[in-house]
Amino acid sequence: MVFTLIQKLCDRVASSTLLDDRRDAVRALKSLSKKYRLEVGVQAMPHLIHVLQTDRSDSEIIGYALDTLYNIISNDLEEEEQDDSEEENSQKQTEDLGSKFTELFIKQQDNVTLLLTYLEEFDFHVRWPGVKLLTVLLKQQGPPVQQIILVSPMGVSRLMDLLADSREVIRNDGVLLLQQLTKSNAAIQKIVAFENAFERLLDIITDEGNSDGGIVVEDCLLLLQNLLKNNNSNQNFFKEGSYIQRMKPWFEVGDDNSGWSAQKVTNLHLMLQLVRVLVSPTNPPGATSSCQRAMFHCGLLQQLCIILMATGVPADILTETINTVSEVIRGCQMNQDYFASVNAPSNPPRPAIVVLLMSMVNERQPFVLRCAVLYCFQCFLYKNEKGQGEIVSTLLPSTIDATGNSVSAGQLLCAGLFSTDSLSNWCAAVALAHALQENATLKEQLLRVQLATSIGNPPVSLLQQCTNILSQGSKVQTRVGLLMLLCTWLSNCPIAVTHFLHNSANVPFLTGQIAENLGEEEHLVQGLCALLLGISIYYNDNSLENYKKEKLKQLIEKRIGKENFVEKLGFISKHEFYSRAAQRPQPSFSSPDHMMFDHEFTKLVKELEGIITKAVYKSSEEDKQEEEVKKSLEQHDNIVTRYKSIIRVQDQELEELKKQVESIKAQNEQLQTTVTQQMSQIQQHKDQYNLLKVQLGKDNQHHSSHGDVAQMNGVQPEEISKLHGEIEAWKHKLELLQEQLKERDSLIESLKLSPAAGGTTTEQSSQTNKPSGPEVDRELYKEVETLRAQIQSQSTDIIKLQSEKQELLQKLSITPVPVSGDNGTIMAAKTADLERRLSTLLQENKELKNEIAAHGEEKASLKQQLDSSNSTVAILQNEKSKLQKEVAESKKEQDDLLVLLADQDQKIIALKDKLKELGEPVEDDDELESGDQGEEDEGDDEEDDEEDN
Repeated sequence: MVFTLIQKLCDRVASSTLLDDRRDAVRALKSLSKKYRLEVGVQAMPHLIHVLQTDRSDSEIIGYALDTLYNIISNDLEEEEQDDSEEENSQKQTEDLGSKFTELFIKQQDNVTLLLTYLEEFDFHVRWPGVKLLTVLLKQQGPPVQQIILVSPMGVSRLMDLLADSREVIRNDGVLLLQQLTKSNAAIQKIVAFENAFERLLDIITDEGNSDGGIVVEDCLLLLQNLLKNNNSNQNFFKEGSYIQRMKPWFEVGDDNSGWSAQKVTNLHLMLQLVRVLVSPTNPPGATSSCQRAMFHCGLLQQLCIILMATGVPADILTETINTVSEVIRGCQMNQDYFASVNAPSNPPRPAIVVLLMSMVNERQPFVLRCAVLYCFQCFLYKNEKGQGEIVSTLLPSTIDATGNSVSAGQLLCAGLFSTDSLSNWCAAVALAHALQENATLKEQLLRVQLATSIGNPPVSLLQQCTNILSQGSKVQTRVGLLMLLCTWLSNCPIAVTHFLHNSANVPFLTGQIAENLGEEEHLVQGLCALLLGISIYYNDNSLENYKKEKLKQLIEKRIGKENFVEKLGFISKHEFYSRAAQRPQPSFSSPDHMMFDHEFTKLVKELEGIITKAVYKSSEEDKQEEEVKKSLEQHDNIVTRYKSIIRVQDQELEELKKQVESIKAQNEQLQTTVTQQMSQIQQHKDQYNLLKVQLGKDNQHHSSHGDVAQMNGVQPEEISKLHGEIEAWKHKLELLQEQLKERDSLIESLKLSPAAGGTTTEQSSQTNKPSGPEVDRELYKEVETLRAQIQSQSTDIIKLQSEKQELLQKLSITPVPVSGDNGTIMAAKTADLERRLSTLLQENKELKNEIAAHGEEKASLKQQLDSSNSTVAILQNEKSKLQKEVAESKKEQDDLLVLLADQDQKIIALKDKLKELGEPVEDDDELESGDQGEEDEGDDEEDDEEDN
């Protein structure tokens, strides 16, 4: 019945010419597809695909077709309707059905490409079903669909446009689609990242309220994890784009941390995981360290530490925060130093490390929290010699707080090491082992630690107390932890080995543990005891007569047997817990009973297992030969090292000489530039001197010419012409005065020669004016005398003016002109002004002469400087030639040294050949070189740390 109905509907879709009929048929198929998924899928899928290809103009029928295909392919609908009893039986069948329909749909790649084109439609009834359909296709057949989208033109870009849709339903489903699209495909992850995905997703998270947002924030965070996890390119792009700084507001929680919603806990948990993705130990070291520095500078680490020390934070968030802080500070000295300075908000304030260790050794705390604290402590000490020294110093007698007011990290570790809780014993032992990791100095200092076991008994060393607890037969977990601590402590520290062997009970205990045939649960302890005994042999300096290398090997051969010893030693690396611990640095255990091995300890086992096996099988003669070979190799190594140091010193000297030569060349060029500048200045001064000399020569030649002198000294020709005009005016006045004088003389003479005429005239005038004759004579006489006096005075003035004029004309080298007149005072003033100007001209002339003399002196000093510069250049050239000779000599010495090194290498090769003939393993030259280099680097690092401290 249903089959027939579906068949009729498919026929209507295929054959009907009316769009309404086809639309109704597709709508009917959609309603049937939820319940009769198999039947509709088998019969209708080709017709639905045909509708998508031909009826693009009608959005309604396209929407129905997309919804129907989604119902056919999706497994979610059937899973919702199934009961719990039926779920297990039909789940596999349902998944197979969806996968088969998906394979049928994507068999033609054009179908996926066609679906991508419908995602560009803005119509909600087309775009949303298309998004859901493509999402379920990716769920069912991810890699094939990813490949089709990847090769489709602008395929990923079309999907990125979904994040910009204003309709939240489409945008949110678009995020889910991109989640499926980016799973395990680095190429698509890179394309999505470079399509500005980070910016858009962070904007969505911010708009939704960060950690307080809903499930949309969770989906965005999952997509960000897909883009960043194990993708170094995207991680670098995320860091370079300053997106780490935008993560800081995510962790700004308030003071009231009670009543967190489940969604907020989930969101914050994902946010912390996203931070861990960026600083994961599995990332390249350079990328991790750059992200760690960025997190410190933007304040993200500080914000995480605030959450770490806050109250009321949910336990799982606190645990994940501790793990996140651990990886942010791991191997980054700057972040480790900051973490060491963080204090808990208690009274009195305590360091955060102390507070965390208190949680670690507290058996009432959750197991996962204690594992997280241990991981945090390990990351704090990773490649942190300063932090290791601070932890060990809290155990030393001189630094222990005698008042007991505060608890130190060392005291907490000792308390955990010797508590009744085996998990605390293991955690404290591993933590203390990390404080000694690759630090021989601290291993020696820890030998000074003394413990008071009970009242009245003398104190015992920490090393002795560990071996005492080990021999008391405590829990396996406790013994494994103590043995890992002892192996780490004694490795590469002969002094600690001597202290360990000095206790006569230790070696019999180890041999007894190894020799016994115990159950499988004791295999780990036996293997670790074998490793500890092997370390005591390999790093033995033969300082104790009863426990030399040879005697210990004889003891193994007699009581254990070499094959049995090696077999027990192999129990460690073959154990399941060892393999789990070797995978990742973070302690991750399903239960406390599985907590046996530490990640760093697995590295130590891998390094020492083969070495100890070889050391145990070697005979005494082979040991002696090996010692001789080692000594000879050490001698040769010392010689090579000495020559290397000589070559290194010579290289440094050569570099210094090269720098000196470069400096001398630069000085020479600078001096040559200075000389050139000085020469140009001297030439300029010469030109100025010649110009002044020419001007002075002209002045001496035409000193008689007032015009030239005046013009040279600043007197203009207009002033000279004006003076000439004034002189002409004075001449004219003198001529007038002379004419007046002649007229008056003629009048006087006429009066003397004609008295009669004068009497008649007198009578007539007397008749008219009625004066007497004698009065008229007296008046005339007085008038004549007055005129004569005036003439005399004017003549005197004229003579004086003429004398002054003569002097002025002599000074001006002008031909004198006779002057007469009564305005001599004006002429005198003009003359005085001319005298002043002449004196000024003479003064300026004198100053010019002085300036010429000064230029001459400056010229002489410049010549002296030039001579000095030439002598300096000659000296520098001599030094340069000497340096070149020294460089040639040093090169010759280096060649001699290289020849000598080649001879030494031939001797070493011969010795190695002898060793190979004797059947001894010989390390390659590259390994020796790397070992030498490593020792030199470690020495340099220790010296740098000592200087820093």
